Amino acid sequence: MLKLAVFLSLIWALTLLYGDMFSFWVPFLSCSWPHPPSSSSMTDGLDHQRDYVKIAVLTDPQLMDRTSLHLAPKSFALEAAQFYTDLYMRRAFLSSILPSKPDIILFLGDYFDGGPFLSDEEWQESWSRFKHIFDIDMLEQTTNIKLYYLAGNHDIGYAAFHSRMPEVIKRYEKAFGARNYQFTAGKVDFITIDAQTLDGHPQNNVTPATWEFVKNVSKHLSSNPRVLLTHIPLYRPDQTACGSYRSSSIINQRINHAAQDNEILYQNYITEKGTNDLLDSIKPALVLSGHDHDQCTVIHKSKYGSVKEHTLGTISWQQGNLFPSYMLLSVSNLILPNGSMPEEAISTKVCFLPVQLYIYIWYILLFVMTLLIAILWPTNGVLFPHYLDGFLRNVRGLISSSFSGGGKKLKSEDEIYEYEEIWDAEGSMHLIKKTFKVSSTCSSDSASVERGNAIMRSVARKQETDTSNPSDVTLHIGSDTAVKALPRTNKSKTKMVIRRLVRTLSIITIVAAFNIPLYMMLLFKDWIDK
Repeated sequence: MLKLAVFLSLIWALTLLYGDMFSFWVPFLSCSWPHPPSSSSMTDGLDHQRDYVKIAVLTDPQLMDRTSLHLAPKSFALEAAQFYTDLYMRRAFLSSILPSKPDIILFLGDYFDGGPFLSDEEWQESWSRFKHIFDIDMLEQTTNIKLYYLAGNHDIGYAAFHSRMPEVIKRYEKAFGARNYQFTAGKVDFITIDAQTLDGHPQNNVTPATWEFVKNVSKHLSSNPRVLLTHIPLYRPDQTACGSYRSSSIINQRINHAAQDNEILYQNYITEKGTNDLLDSIKPALVLSGHDHDQCTVIHKSKYGSVKEHTLGTISWQQGNLFPSYMLLSVSNLILPNGSMPEEAISTKVCFLPVQLYIYIWYILLFVMTLLIAILWPTNGVLFPHYLDGFLRNVRGLISSSFSGGGKKLKSEDEIYEYEEIWDAEGSMHLIKKTFKVSSTCSSDSASVERGNAIMRSVARKQETDTSNPSDVTLHIGSDTAVKALPRTNKSKTKMVIRRLVRTLSIITIVAAFNIPLYMMLLFKDWIDK
């Protein structure tokens, strides 16, 4: 039993180490930074990391709150869901993204789930969770990594919210900064816009402000390639293919308007007019977006040429996508030579994180298998030499019987011998052997009875004065034996069940005593601040 418990404990330990630690090392080990074509061509094939800037891009963490699962606030179910979702993203960030040593971390929006509907206290709590998950304070105080944020609809709402709840935007800007701005990384300009305000009502203050920003950007000519950052994807025709990384069905255009003022309550793509105005004004070489929670790569047509858009999948495993991901974006740190295309300064690579649901399913299956093994495993273990010896004896018996099938049997199994006592005239006793055939259809029990009768008949010949029936005596003995054997059989079965239950509880206890501390150590190792 101890050997079996140790074996199962080791299996569980390896499983927990992989599911809660090693699996988050795989993206870092298997997903490396892409090199911009311009960087490779200008350095004669040498890998000079300072020739390009490394940017990690992630989107849609959407921290769960009371608006997520319709669970009671502060309930155990909601707290557990929040904890394990936050823990997954923290492990992904600390074990997969940060070890890649990015120069910039770019968030594409939707940091909270019910941002516009949360009270100030709830919003501050979610903001604290966000900073803990992504170690914001540590990054800002002890590293040179720059952080850039993009507003999402789950952070400030759509256009209909802006006129009714202007405090939501003020609250966002106080924590994350401006919603429309630009920054430069390497020799590439990044244009960040608040996509939730683009299709709003012109009388709304926030919508004209966003378009004024776009207009100003278009006036300032620059030789640097541009990347447009928008949380909501640009317009594309219905049923447009999204490429091989897409895991869910295509979501087509959908915009819902409020009845009273025709403001937007929901949209999953920017309108066609807004898309064309953005592409013609900013002239980007690449567009990055989020919002959809799944991968999508499309090519847009503008009057200045084709533009590729990458829609990134969510980094959370609780937002409808089994395959969370992030992007590694490399931009050239060198001036492009004459004749180069703008997109040659930019290179992207999508990296996928562990499938948390599959890991939990494997934990459940392993628990069931552990339980079955502990219950059904033979008491004396698996005696392979014993079973092998028995198998070889059977094989030898079959071979010998096949070769001796035509010979004469030395002994017939269908013959039963009976001995009869004979007394001669001198008073001496002799045993005479008598043979008779028994039908092959007779059962072994019948043979036992007849043997018993034979013995009783021989005694009857010697004691002629005994008038009792031998067969009755035999049947009485057999019945009495069966009655005595039945309780013994039941008792042995009960003892066997009790022994197996005790052994099962002992094995489960040993496995739990070894692995629960290991699991708790893995949880706290990743959750506490570094």
